[in-house]
Amino acid sequence: MKVLITGGAGYIGSHTNRYFNQKGIETVIIDNLINGHKEAVTSGKLVEGDFGDKLLINNILSSGDFDAIVHFAAFADVADSVANPAKYYENNVSKMITLLDAAVANNVKYFVFSSSAATFGEPQYLPIDEKHQQQPINPYGLTKLIGEKILEDYDHAYGIKFCAFRYFNAAGDSKDGMIGEAHNPEHHIIPLILHAAMDGAAELKVFGSDYPTRDGSCLRDYIHVDDLADAHYRGLMHIIQHNVSEAFNLGSNNGFTVLEIINECEKITGKKIKYKVVGRRPGDPASLVASNEKAKKILGWEPKNDISAIIRDAWKWQTNKRY
Repeated sequence: MKVLITGGAGYIGSHTNRYFNQKGIETVIIDNLINGHKEAVTSGKLVEGDFGDKLLINNILSSGDFDAIVHFAAFADVADSVANPAKYYENNVSKMITLLDAAVANNVKYFVFSSSAATFGEPQYLPIDEKHQQQPINPYGLTKLIGEKILEDYDHAYGIKFCAFRYFNAAGDSKDGMIGEAHNPEHHIIPLILHAAMDGAAELKVFGSDYPTRDGSCLRDYIHVDDLADAHYRGLMHIIQHNVSEAFNLGSNNGFTVLEIINECEKITGKKIKYKVVGRRPGDPASLVASNEKAKKILGWEPKNDISAIIRDAWKWQTNKRY
């Protein structure tokens, strides 16, 4: 089997690329390396370029018999999407159409899509299952929802079968410390907390203290990046074997507040973490927790790493970064 992975030098993409190769899948990675890292591509062939480059993407897909595309490449900062929506519509929507048109032109029939819990907006109930209404409250979430709707139309019109994964909070790093999370700037809460732990003078910002949660800070569901990689493999195998399209929520069925995560990080690192509570951040819902029952039932998938394992692996990476 041969798979094209867009954004395969990024955080989740690099872990999935590595996992796919361990499963015997041949991979080609396209990444413009704006946010990705060459060092994170531990296997497969890396093509440096943009997935929205029509000529390049058609040249890649026409050069070999690709069975599927796994699409990670996207802008994914909620606050930035509120401030710069045009950037998100161009990259996450327009370029995705270019990619899908290339898939149609080159007879690639299977597509795994990195969607987001941000498609749900403010939850009406918890945990959030796949039947929950999708009403995003920020441009990032809306671009991901549009991506899902485009895939439904391309399935009906062109027969492309897809698997859309709505992640909740991706976290953790590879257990052997070879690859990990290295965003610049960093906007994920666990590495930000660990950066503050490493730099005793740094003061972490906690956005909001008046949310309707256990302690007033935002509550989120955290899922280990290696568990996400496993889900992508299972999802791809499922849509190929059954020739169907599906959408799944990927999370732990449990949630932790920002202040609870800070407390757990202090336990694991043995360091006191300074933080300052500031105003709410635009576009942030109070609580997001996934129901993963559908993924368990259909894919046989279940997260293997709890929040302590996630933070331990993240701490190991942050203190021994390779790139």
